[in-house]
Amino acid sequence: MSFEELGLQPNILKALDECDYKTPTPIQEKAIPAILMMRDVVGLAQTGTGKTAGFTLPMIEILSGGRAKARMPRSLILSPTRELAAQIAASFDKYGKYCKLNKALLVGGTSMDEQIKILERGADVLIATPGRLMDLFERGNILLTDIKIFVIDEADKMMDMGFIPDITKIASLLPPMRQTLLFSATMPPEISKLSEKFLSNPKEIRVNPPAETATTVKQFMVKTSPRQKRETLLKIIEQENVGNAFIFCNRKRDIDGLTSWLKNKNYQVAAMHGDMDQSQRTATLKRFKNDEIRLLICSDVAARGIDVQGLSHVFNFDVPMTADDYVHRVGRTGRAGKEGRAWMLATDSEDKYVKAIQNLIKRDIEVVEMIGGKPSGTVKQDTEPKAAENSDQKQDKPKGPNAKGSEAKNNQKPAGKSERKPTGKPKDSDKVEKTDEAVKHKQSENPYHNKKTDAPKRSNQNDDDNGPTGFGDEMPAFFSK
Repeated sequence: MSFEELGLQPNILKALDECDYKTPTPIQEKAIPAILMMRDVVGLAQTGTGKTAGFTLPMIEILSGGRAKARMPRSLILSPTRELAAQIAASFDKYGKYCKLNKALLVGGTSMDEQIKILERGADVLIATPGRLMDLFERGNILLTDIKIFVIDEADKMMDMGFIPDITKIASLLPPMRQTLLFSATMPPEISKLSEKFLSNPKEIRVNPPAETATTVKQFMVKTSPRQKRETLLKIIEQENVGNAFIFCNRKRDIDGLTSWLKNKNYQVAAMHGDMDQSQRTATLKRFKNDEIRLLICSDVAARGIDVQGLSHVFNFDVPMTADDYVHRVGRTGRAGKEGRAWMLATDSEDKYVKAIQNLIKRDIEVVEMIGGKPSGTVKQDTEPKAAENSDQKQDKPKGPNAKGSEAKNNQKPAGKSERKPTGKPKDSDKVEKTDEAVKHKQSENPYHNKKTDAPKRSNQNDDDNGPTGFGDEMPAFFSK
């Protein structure tokens, strides 16, 4: 099937042709006709499947026949993070190049005055993070009574970041006669209830099984100790043919420490996390896409929705504390049919998280042994992962990071410049921002599918990626039914 067969207008087809897009992806092929028929849609697809174009293209088609009034946008797209919101806005610019549509991007960390000016001119498409949208609404700068299309993107991430009460409030301000589109990579029970509440007889589109990792991504795991993590990561980077990579950490303070350490090793590296203002985050991502930075040390703020073409590797310096986050991290590579490689460094204390991840993706992650301090060979995982850090190390799994034995005695010598193949030349040190701990998920027996958390109520701040997990204290009533 071609885009012409989907019923899109010539102006949109012209823009797609200039982008060299000829054939729709499965999610686009199924979602676009349903949206053009004004059906409510629930779209379930993993990252990198083209779901952003799956709703932006038909929205451009539908909205191109009208014009927005001042402060009264005709459509609303909610995004969990600033980066994803900016990417959606870029999609409208690209696909709607020859259609006269005005858009407004409302995110924290940018000038509110400029956003108000755009709203005053009239916005056909409003793309916003919940916090900034509520700020402007409460100031009286937005009226939501003319919304024809309402899109909730990355709904599962919205839930994780504590935005469900905000979404519930925003939805109550919209006209009941509207088209609602919900897109998510996974479908936990909470998101299912959300769709039942806000969508009317939706068409459900499943392109991939929930939480399935792409077959184009080769996944590996190395067992290590907290003290050996950095050196282990360095050895893997040296051995792998790394073009560019995301390196994920769970805590912002670890992002800063690892960034400084790799800079001292002469790597082109930068940090990106929620304590950086929007201009810093945008500039850092631009440098990464321009190959000025080869290694981006980041929090999960970069795991959702950011599309970097040709990302060769993803490294999980820490095992993610939620299994869904692993899926999204790994989904940054192996996109558009290209092969990618994902590595995870796991300590004994993180075994429960590893098991939950493997249960979710329904496959074992291949364990790589450390032979002579370097990853070499593979071991098929039978029960629990076991890996040696040295060739003379016993195969018995140590009891913990402080366990006596060969691991404690292992004193690996860092590779010198003659031994290392850095991914690039050193750059001037980037400014390291003050960091806090990343959002922590309250764990139960199954730490990855909590329906309720003890997270504090999200403050009305514009930093969209610093909110609590779950629902906060304001659990919507319909979730308890």
